[in-house]
Amino acid sequence: MKQKGIVYEALNRKFGRLYIRAADAKKACQALNNVFGVSSVSPAIKTTSQLKDIIENSVLVAISALKEKQTFAVRCRRVGSHAYTSQDVCRHVGRAVLDAYRNQELHVDLGHPDLTLEVEVREDEAYVFAETMKGPGGLPLGTQPKIVGLINGDVNSLVACWMTMKRGCPIIPLHLTEHPQDSQSQRRALEAAEILFKWAPGFPAKARIASLEAFIAEINKSSSSTRKLKNVLLRRLTYRVAERLAETWRAEGIVTGDSFPKPAGEKLHLFRLYDEAASCLPIHRPIIGLDAPEIKEVAEKIGISWKLLVEGKRQKTPLVSVGKISLKAVKDAEAKLNVAEMVESSLESLRTVSL
Repeated sequence: MKQKGIVYEALNRKFGRLYIRAADAKKACQALNNVFGVSSVSPAIKTTSQLKDIIENSVLVAISALKEKQTFAVRCRRVGSHAYTSQDVCRHVGRAVLDAYRNQELHVDLGHPDLTLEVEVREDEAYVFAETMKGPGGLPLGTQPKIVGLINGDVNSLVACWMTMKRGCPIIPLHLTEHPQDSQSQRRALEAAEILFKWAPGFPAKARIASLEAFIAEINKSSSSTRKLKNVLLRRLTYRVAERLAETWRAEGIVTGDSFPKPAGEKLHLFRLYDEAASCLPIHRPIIGLDAPEIKEVAEKIGISWKLLVEGKRQKTPLVSVGKISLKAVKDAEAKLNVAEMVESSLESLRTVSL
């Protein structure tokens, strides 16, 4: 809350809920709506559990939420012992709202109302609200170990990192650039990292960038058979560098934005070749079960602009078919390259960017 500039007077936890008293309830709800572990947020009026107070405050909430000729319903949940039932609350509140706004031609619809007036009675307190914002859910960020997130500025890698954060894992964004002079690709990666850190208040907003340029030059000077394996060799080196850094940062894995393009069988084969290079830490692919519309839906929820979606789709490198590749062929090609030296060169180029 402090990172978002929200001033609040009190924070209490009861019955699996958090109650925050803030001067600007709407602003507080918008901030909390971007916190992992929060399933929903509602701006509410607090009152006593006396039935007359509940009715009075319910009418006040209704006047700001209901429009002429709309339908509404009243729902009540109670915890504790009271002189009335939940049905009593719904009946009395509904009648009071109809009487108070007789000229607006309001109607009760318990099946499909335009608006639902919620009343929660908990012991000697009650809360009345008419709006519920769905939160991201998941686990609070930081309840699980850190993960290194490979970001390249496209939508897939950003969605993959966000979904990992949703399970409680803080992300260390890492961009491995093939061309250090390509400022546009680095800018897009840093923009992606900034979007992620909007969902991680209180965590150090830093991204890391390292270069693969030396390895690219080494491959380009090699034989034609080795150059044909360039994409596979480059991905394997990427995982080696990410794994070394993950161990340094005490992270417990690596997350990528790999999905299932066609042909899916060929991509699965390549995954096996990629992952063999990372011998100590797991490679996580959280969006592997999502199709393009589902990825787009999550991306829009995260807050990615339509421009980034379009640019990411336009700049995405297509999968080039080179036939079935054996692990022996890959290792034979790597034996002709100084892979260990290239890993060290990439690690030496590492720099940290504060966002």
